[in-house]
Amino acid sequence: MWPNRRLCDLLKIEHPIIQAPMAGSATPQLAAAVSNAGGLGSLGCASMLPDGLRNVARQMRASTERPFNLNFFVFPRPDTSDAVLTAVIDRLRPYYEELSLDEPSRRLPPIGPGFDEEKLELLLEIRPPVVSFHFGIPDAAAIGRLKQAGIAIIGTATNVAEARKLADGGADAVIAQGWEAGGHRGSHVPNGPGDGVGTMALVPQVVDAVELPVIAAGGIADGRGIAAAFALGASGVQIGTGFLSCDEAGTDAPRRALIRAASDMDTMVTDAFTGRAARARRTRYALEMGETRTPLPDFPQMVALSAPLGDAGAKGDFAFHLYGQAAALNRELPAGELMRTLVAETGEIFEALSAGKTTPA
Repeated sequence: MWPNRRLCDLLKIEHPIIQAPMAGSATPQLAAAVSNAGGLGSLGCASMLPDGLRNVARQMRASTERPFNLNFFVFPRPDTSDAVLTAVIDRLRPYYEELSLDEPSRRLPPIGPGFDEEKLELLLEIRPPVVSFHFGIPDAAAIGRLKQAGIAIIGTATNVAEARKLADGGADAVIAQGWEAGGHRGSHVPNGPGDGVGTMALVPQVVDAVELPVIAAGGIADGRGIAAAFALGASGVQIGTGFLSCDEAGTDAPRRALIRAASDMDTMVTDAFTGRAARARRTRYALEMGETRTPLPDFPQMVALSAPLGDAGAKGDFAFHLYGQAAALNRELPAGELMRTLVAETGEIFEALSAGKTTPA
């Protein structure tokens, strides 16, 4: 039924639907269920230690014989200056006092680069069918070794220049991540919370700019969104928020409740939690931090300062709940059933459009 099978052929999947690799929420059970239903299940592996990564790869191979995706972040080693740390501690001190917390720590955790030689060697050992990257793409030598091992490479772009960089860097497909998407913006360099392009505008421009299959992401939650992505020239879609309500997802109870009652205006883009722009639930903390733009520690060191607020904030003013603008369209279904529903809805839209109708009968 798919009018463009480039992504299906590249990834060897039945349906061009990728479940986004949402760290913590995308469990092996969720990813395997999506893969078994003909899509591409994904796992966020950026913070996993070697044994953890080997373990989830074993779980995936024990649960599905179909392709799956492991996702990693690409960012330099954080190097937060003393001046920035002092300024942000002064800015956060009133919140710590409000929540009866001790003084914010003046020692940020040492963190290595997002993707390094150790992770590369692990991937060459594990050999997942697909690897995707957020915030950029590793150097040509690393990508060459992964591709020689038979691994398909996907990268995220939030603008046309980033898409071209991914194509030049050896990616096999590009995710065009629109402003509507939940979670961290995949921008290759940190940018401001107000800097973004919507999916409707981004996807056709990326399609025109690169020869690779383009995957539309952001605000896609049902067959209408999937059909629209193909009309824009995409070869597939990536859906994140739509899978957060699935039975197999690791979504905690508070975020499930928020999504159940979500509206289109629930979220905002903020860097106040991690030091990089991410779309999350609109909160007092995020709003107030956005009003006074204090320089923040490098990603992801800011988490060491914001996480204690979220842990202590009983009213949710400091909670970091990641989801996108289309959360109100979520369905609470097992992942396999959601996949079948998405495919059926999209087929009905295609048929209706072919018959000259605006909606399915």
